[in-house]
Formats: sequence, C-alpha cells, structure tokens
Amino acid sequence: MTKDPIRTTTDGARDKARQMLAAMRHAVLAVNDAATGHPHLSKIACQIDPSGSPIALLSGLAVHSRALSADPRAALLVETQGGKGDPMTWPRLSLQVKAAMIDDAAGLRARWLEAHPKAAAFIDLPDFRFWRLAPQSGFLNAGFGAAFRLTPADLDIP
Repeated sequence: MTKDPIRTTTDGARDKARQMLAAMRHAVLAVNDAATGHPHLSKIACQIDPSGSPIALLSGLAVHSRALSADPRAALLVETQGGKGDPMTWPRLSLQVKAAMIDDAAGLRARWLEAHPKAAAFIDLPDFRFWRLAPQSGFLNAGFGAAFRLTPADLDIP
C-alpha cells in the first residue's frame, strides 16, 4: 500500500501559506480559455486586500480577463524564491480560485500603488479593473515531503 504523501494540515502550514500570500506581489494565473479550449497562463501582479483575499489589477484587453469574464474558475500559483539550492524545494502555493470583478475598488487604488508604484502609468486607464480571486481550495508544497491541502478557513479568508 502506498502511503499518502499529503500531511494533515498544521498551524505551521497555515501560517506559511498566509505568509506567502501576504508577501505576494506577483503570481501565475491559469484560466480556461474558451476561444481555444486550452488552459492559458499569465504572470500577473497580485497582492492581498485587507481581508486576505488575493486581488489582481487586470486589463480588459488581456486574454486572461476575457477568459475570466466567460468562466470565473481559475488557479493561482504563488512561489517563494530561495536564495540558492534547488527551486523545486522552494515553497509554492497553488490555489483554486473564483474570480469576480470588483465594482467599488476606490479603497484598493492607494494600497495597490504602494506595492506596485509603476502601475501609476496604467491604473487609471479605462480597461483596467480590480478582480478578487477568492480561494476555493489550496495546496501548499512547503518543501520536500511537506505537502498540505488547505481550505479558505485555513487561510483566514472569509
């Protein structure tokens, strides 16, 4: 019988995932591209809002924005880069998310520009919108032999 490689979720795993989200400035977004029927990946600027939910500022002209408008199911990959060693042993967090455009994003603008000052060049263009990427489930690979399944409650996200 093969032993299940997924460990019971611990407070340490929860803390690590929350720390990774808090430090996140970029992530890889995977969407379902209805135009091709294939997954589409994009590296995006991303950070958390005050509630801990991942937020992205996306152009409506981008493939990923059109795909999210058609199908809000997506995935987000967050990585922590180590200084040296094998990148496959560095922590990474995969989230299955449900995307929703944020209608009232007035409170997010200043917070976004603090973390992404170069976004000042495009944040007010008419096609840019904030999106909430609400986690539905997660998977933390915290290094060799340290894999954990996560729920939104594990991430303290309402």
